[in-house]
Amino acid sequence: MDQQACGRSEHDKYMAEAIEWAKIAETYGEIPIGAVIVKDEQIIGTGYNRRETDRNPLGHAEIMAINEAARHLGGWRLENCTLYVTLEPCPMCAGAIIQSRITTLVYGTDDPKSGYAGSLYNVLQDERLNHQADVIPHIRQLECQCLLKDFFRRLRQSKKQEKQSRTEYE
Repeated sequence: MDQQACGRSEHDKYMAEAIEWAKIAETYGEIPIGAVIVKDEQIIGTGYNRRETDRNPLGHAEIMAINEAARHLGGWRLENCTLYVTLEPCPMCAGAIIQSRITTLVYGTDDPKSGYAGSLYNVLQDERLNHQADVIPHIRQLECQCLLKDFFRRLRQSKKQEKQSRTEYE
């Protein structure tokens, strides 16, 4: 097996873990986004979206995983760590990746409305900053896309049914 295929296999493995965390988020009615942080082939941080559950705008999967990884390592520098996340990070999370010194970001699907790892802007590789991260996009992209599309389709259907129910009783 060549080195690129071997690396792809590792990325698939850890993205599968992030997808499992995204599914946990969905069971709580959260947007299904999951994240894991890996160092030396060991998962040291995990997270899933918790904004609604915690009523906290900082409750993004990446932030949860970064906090857990920092506690695990006993410091804020997450050098030589790889963050796997199902959706391209937003500006806040991309900033947290830079601030925590994560070495590599691997993400599943693009976020054309707020992605800051290439879709709207690539802050992670801005040479004006004191740290840059490698970016590997589109690992298990279709699976990550489907999670989000299915979630939002069900949400729209639910809201439509609620609206119809209200109108029937009025």
